Formats: sequence, C-alpha cells, structure tokens
Amino acid sequence: MNILAIGASKNIGYYAYDANCNVTFLLRSPSVFDSDITIQPYIKSGKAHLVKGDALVESDVKRAWDEALTHGAVDLLLFTLGGKPTTFSITKGAGILPINLVTQCLLNTLCTMPKQSPQPRIIALSSTAHASIPLLLKPAYGYLGKIPHTDKQGAECAIAFCAGWKWEKDGPGDEIMGERWMEREGLPDAGSLKEVLVIKPGLLTDGDCRADSKKNAYRVTGVEDGGWTISRKDVAHFVADVALNRWNEFSGKTVNVSY
Repeated sequence: MNILAIGASKNIGYYAYDANCNVTFLLRSPSVFDSDITIQPYIKSGKAHLVKGDALVESDVKRAWDEALTHGAVDLLLFTLGGKPTTFSITKGAGILPINLVTQCLLNTLCTMPKQSPQPRIIALSSTAHASIPLLLKPAYGYLGKIPHTDKQGAECAIAFCAGWKWEKDGPGDEIMGERWMEREGLPDAGSLKEVLVIKPGLLTDGDCRADSKKNAYRVTGVEDGGWTISRKDVAHFVADVALNRWNEFSGKTVNVSY
C-alpha cells in the first residue's frame, strides 16, 4: 500500500505506521525522525520517505503528493493533523494559531490531490461531536477544546461537501473555511469523493494499546453514541485495521472510537 501521511510525525499517524506499507511523510521538521529507532530502518530501506514542508503551504502539499506518486498510485491519504494549543484566554479557553489550521491544511491537501483512478482512499481524524460527549466531560471540551473543535468541524464540512454527505450543522463560517472556499481551484467537485472515512475519537490519552492483548478492546459506534476516552495507540490500531483489512466496512462513514 502506498500512503501519503500528513500530521503523522507523532501520536496517531505515527503509531499507525505499518512496515509493509510505503509511506511518504510531509513534515515541517524531518529531523524529528533522525534518532527514531522505529522509523530509521524504513527510511534506510526505502519504505519511508520524508518531504520537508508545511501543510499550510499549498505548494508544499503538492510536492508531497508528487513524491508519493513516484512510488506508484497513492492508495491512501492518512490525515491525522491536529492543532496543539498555543494560546489561552480566560473567556475563550485554549486556542491554536492559526485558528483554522486543520481546515486549511485539509483544503490544501484536497485541492492538490492527484486526479488518479481509483481515487486515493481518505482517512481523516476529527473530534467527538459535543452532543455525543458524556455529560461530565462537556465542560472540559467546551472550555479547553472549543476553538480546536471548531477547526475540526471546518475540516469535516469540507469533506462532507466533497463527498456529497448531508451537513446538518451550520458551517463554521469564513473565519475558518475562508471566503468562497467551495470555489477553490482543484477542490474536488461536490459529491465526487467516494472513499472517505472520518474518525472521531473519545478524549485521547497516552495509554497502551489494549487491542494488542484484548479482543474488542474499544467500541466503534455511530456519531450519536460517543464514549469517554481512548488511547492514541488504540485509535492507531483501528486506523491500521481499517486501512489494511476492513475498508469496505467503514468507507463512506463517520464513526466514534472509544472505550
């Protein structure tokens, strides 16, 4: 399998790496892997390829696609980019800069996606819908994650438009999406994306991968049935399982993954 991975320098995208796959990583700092004993053997063997660039820069994303294409048609886009909080406000809670980081990076990725057949499959990471969050977690999500969650909503909105999915929420607005975003050059036509999965994990933790030792270690449910927590390693386990073994079961869906 030939994969383009964006946002995979650590955490879920990193943990989902499979040695049997050919992966191109878009990285702002490729040196992040210089002393990584897990990734280095695959770089040296030609299984992992590093492209220096920023997904906020459309031409950088295009270079990443071009590098991935030198290894054959791209089978999968793994988009696990997330914004690490860099600001904090008493009134607005935690924030990221820019506030539409994930949305704009995804739009850049979609606008530069190669016009190949079949299309690359897409697995994109989002965040749990507020209505699905257990009651005791709602204050934390509302205060600490409101701005990043709105950004993830923007990315979901872009996917829904391109995949032809019904979008039942109000759009995040121009501040997140950008003016006339649906008219951007290269953006897939409405309804033209056919192979997409959006994953909405519970509150992410740094725990072990329970699925390594336990069957049915986590739950995969519809978006109206959120859960409490899940480790990043178990989300990565689900990503790898879907990509390699269960794509037909989950293609075209949005799912929650949690304990």
